[in-house]
Amino acid sequence: MTDPSDTNPLSGEIRPPDWKGMDDFAAGIDGNRMPSDGKLAGRTFTIDSEAEPSLTVEFVDVHEMRWRRGDDAGTDWYEHIEMRPGLHYLSVTYADRPMHAEVIVANEATGRTLTVAADIAEDPTPGRPRVDQQFTAGTLTGVSPTGDAPAPTRDLIGWRAQYRYSPNHLYEHVYLSSKRYCWQCLVGEQRGHGDVDLSAMWGLGDNLYVFTWSEFLIPVAATWLYDLDAMRTTGTFFGLGSHRAVRCRPAGAHITSLGRVSYPEAQPV
Repeated sequence: MTDPSDTNPLSGEIRPPDWKGMDDFAAGIDGNRMPSDGKLAGRTFTIDSEAEPSLTVEFVDVHEMRWRRGDDAGTDWYEHIEMRPGLHYLSVTYADRPMHAEVIVANEATGRTLTVAADIAEDPTPGRPRVDQQFTAGTLTGVSPTGDAPAPTRDLIGWRAQYRYSPNHLYEHVYLSSKRYCWQCLVGEQRGHGDVDLSAMWGLGDNLYVFTWSEFLIPVAATWLYDLDAMRTTGTFFGLGSHRAVRCRPAGAHITSLGRVSYPEAQPV
């Protein structure tokens, strides 16, 4: 039987009474993130995919964009980071859909894109993360696509690494399978805490990966772009903070590899 004191009265998730929420651990976790910039201001991207209507985005200034997708259109907030020349990492929120956010990775060198859409459920469902993520691969209009399209990958399975987000944030990840990873906090508000959560990994080619996870114990998910040549990651947390406030928080880290294991017989899923 669950002790009522273990239930978060704001979100409904069941968690240990000392478990930290998003507002606790996210403060300052962008210390080693690459800086955002306004390099896309004045430009327009159109992203095509087989799964949904084309998305056209006009970047008005450093944080405002006008967009159109099929019959829908609007003006909303975005943030941009150029991780490599022509490799764009975009975080996007929508004023009329506060429980929805997107991360768009667009690579002008290959013409390939990957959009990760995150949605916070109105109410928690026992045994399932509160924040769901969906993936859509696409292409940039006007750029002839090269290389393989973004796709799920098993490349990270068996890898173990540390992530230094700031002087006050150090975490370890172990990539267990194509669906789950394990984490623990070595330095920070969550020190001593750890868990196994749902995750996904997509390969973009050229030592680039999109890695995502959704937590079971608190209503938060994250999307990361790993550049394993530079051993850096840039990411975005999306979820609920105190008093059910929707949060879209930046993060980023330097990566240190701790090694890799291989499986001589049965392989992880």
